[in-house]
Amino acid sequence: MRIYVTSVFVDDQDKALDFYTRVLGFENKHDIPMGEARWLTVVSSEEPDGTELFLEPDDHPAVGPYKKAIVDDGIPATTFAVDDIAAEHERLTGLGVRFTQPPTEMGGVTTAVFDDTCGNLIQIVQL
Repeated sequence: MRIYVTSVFVDDQDKALDFYTRVLGFENKHDIPMGEARWLTVVSSEEPDGTELFLEPDDHPAVGPYKKAIVDDGIPATTFAVDDIAAEHERLTGLGVRFTQPPTEMGGVTTAVFDDTCGNLIQIVQL
């Protein structure tokens, strides 16, 4: 068994696609109309056949309270690995990304957390 698709709830699929591709550097994999929303996935440009991230609409009534609760508690919705967290922090900050936690060493790993502009906190980690 392996992970094929995972998701992050977003408040606006177009805004999310722009942020995840233009700012974070992911590539659009699928963009399939499905009624009012889309099956919209992105992948790492380093692994175009790797795990897809579904930019899932957050219109289910349970999602709003869930997202608010984890953001209020500072909990990231997901984590992405980077090779050089200091360089990635500098690059993203230069693009206007707001970090809620700067790169911080945590026992063998360094993490940082930023706002994805779509209602989520996202963690990056350098192992």
